[in-house]
Amino acid sequence: MRFKEVPWYAFLLAITLPIVALYALLFVQSISDEVVGLIPVNLTLDNWEFLKDGNIKVPGTTFQHYPNLYLVAGNTFLLAVTVAALEVVFSSLAGYAISRYKFRGRSSLLALALILHSFPGITLLIALFYILNLLGLYDTLLGVIIIKVALDMPLDIWIMKGFFDGVSWDMEMSALVDGCSRLQAWWKVILPNVRNGLMTVIIFGFLSGWSEFIYVLTFISSQDYWTFSMLVYALTTGEYSYIDPGVTSAVAIIYMVPVVLFFLFAQQYLLRIQIAGKGVS
Repeated sequence: MRFKEVPWYAFLLAITLPIVALYALLFVQSISDEVVGLIPVNLTLDNWEFLKDGNIKVPGTTFQHYPNLYLVAGNTFLLAVTVAALEVVFSSLAGYAISRYKFRGRSSLLALALILHSFPGITLLIALFYILNLLGLYDTLLGVIIIKVALDMPLDIWIMKGFFDGVSWDMEMSALVDGCSRLQAWWKVILPNVRNGLMTVIIFGFLSGWSEFIYVLTFISSQDYWTFSMLVYALTTGEYSYIDPGVTSAVAIIYMVPVVLFFLFAQQYLLRIQIAGKGVS
């Protein structure tokens, strides 16, 4: 390490240590009855007892007020995986069409997509509520999935359009000359060359679905469709009883670990993002 790089490392260390300390405190709290600073007073695994059957016990009551942890985990995985899958399919088709076909209003369409992405979705809550209620999709995961995919699509289309722009037209033309249809060329020739873009959309879609909170809170009323974000919210606000820091920390760690592992595995693809690599006309 060069001497001139020391200030940069010191700066990164200074802004990273508080974050690491918070995660360390979260873990320490989950394995102790009480924490003084970062020092656990009494180590225990009682806070993790819900792993046996998935039932989260509420201190001071004899009733079960929270949904089963494994039901919540299944809902969260279903939401994240479905959102990621739908986004990669729709954005790859739309991005390819915008990249390869020249049609009137193409530039305006891309600009509108970017504006729609910058528009705060929370301002649409009332309108979305009426639409979901009219379609019979209120209090369903399908309703939340549709909303997430629709609001994430503008950015996904821009990402995929940039990757498709980087694929030579000559490569696609060669496939067409060899007898492939346009769809076959897209599937067999183009997609393998934009796998970094596909992985990027999958990552963003999975993280978006996994961490979604406001739409679950607003459009889900039954505990049968709760996700981890809603469960952690209920635990941290003491909605049904007083807050148990140990159990809340344990559930928060379970919520956090899968997505951290997923990000560590897929972060290499995030370094290869191209957004609308060529100009449009």
